[in-house]
Amino acid sequence: MTVSRPRPHPAGIRRREALRVLLRGAGLDALLVTDLVNVRYLCGFTGSNAALLVHAGDDAAAEDRTVLATDGRYRTQAGAEAPDLPLLVERACGPALLAAAAAGRVGFDSAQVTVDGLDVLTAATDGSGVELARAAGLVERLRAVKDAAEIDALRLACAAADAALAGAIADGVLAPGRTERDVARELEDRMVTHGASGPSFETIVAAGGNSAIPHHHPSDAPLAAGDLVTMDFGALVDGYHSDMTRTVLLGPGADWQRELYALVDEAAAAGRAAVAAGVPTADVDAAARAVITDAGFGEQFVHPVGHGVGLVIHEAPAMSATATATLETGMTVTVEPGVYLPGRGGVRIEDTVVVTGSGADTLTASTRDLLVLG
Repeated sequence: MTVSRPRPHPAGIRRREALRVLLRGAGLDALLVTDLVNVRYLCGFTGSNAALLVHAGDDAAAEDRTVLATDGRYRTQAGAEAPDLPLLVERACGPALLAAAAAGRVGFDSAQVTVDGLDVLTAATDGSGVELARAAGLVERLRAVKDAAEIDALRLACAAADAALAGAIADGVLAPGRTERDVARELEDRMVTHGASGPSFETIVAAGGNSAIPHHHPSDAPLAAGDLVTMDFGALVDGYHSDMTRTVLLGPGADWQRELYALVDEAAAAGRAAVAAGVPTADVDAAARAVITDAGFGEQFVHPVGHGVGLVIHEAPAMSATATATLETGMTVTVEPGVYLPGRGGVRIEDTVVVTGSGADTLTASTRDLLVLG
């Protein structure tokens, strides 16, 4: 049942046209999009139940036959967010779209659809002449390269996180006696004050020995003089996630802490300097990792150098020693080397950067100089 009158929606139209090129290259007549993030990317709809059927033709008829499905709760929302698409109102969105599809080879995202879900989709095509085909990662391939509007949203998200940290430092939030949980809540509240709809993931605040745990969950442990304090956090703006890590020192600290910080800072700079269009992502990992390995701490750098970031906090491209992706202009990635000394403490420095033809534009503006507080 069509309930919306088509009107222009330029970003969605451009993205669906780009997807059609991939579909034709894969020998598909259409793609059933069931991942909600991908639905949002392709048409702007943000409800909790939806699917999209995108046809692969290279003429206007292909766009005309692209249909969004959702249930009755979202009829009005779909008309507002995706006004250029016909709307099918059904609870079981994917099967309903397939049941109404013309015969042909229809792709589905095999990385998202469960075994039981595939049984349901197969049943919906029984006798229809539709052939289901695995087609994982096609939309994610497009999402990896951001357009100007996406980069603007990411820039705003990074700015909200920068402002939250600056305010927390200026107001003395990072002080002995405050708990990790206190600091995490302060950062999250301040990001909302500066324009975020919320945090982009659970904020990490790790003090003292806890800073040697890369994904420590904030606890009621108090910050203490002499602690390294690592904060990994981000803001969510218009669905886009920022990601930044800064490590500070409470009080003068020890020589080993300053030396560790200087090492990670050097590795982070090497990683950022390696970012440019045409560079394999594994080379970025290698550039940062070599600095740490050469200093004798290679075994204490226990995670990849970074990841893509956008509508999902961890998305393509992969940024690890074994990754096979190559950076392209418009990709937005993190560079986040760290060294972790169990029982003593750790340092991580992370920035979100946009790949350019000549290098990288760093979106996170907070200083990377070692801040000694108190």
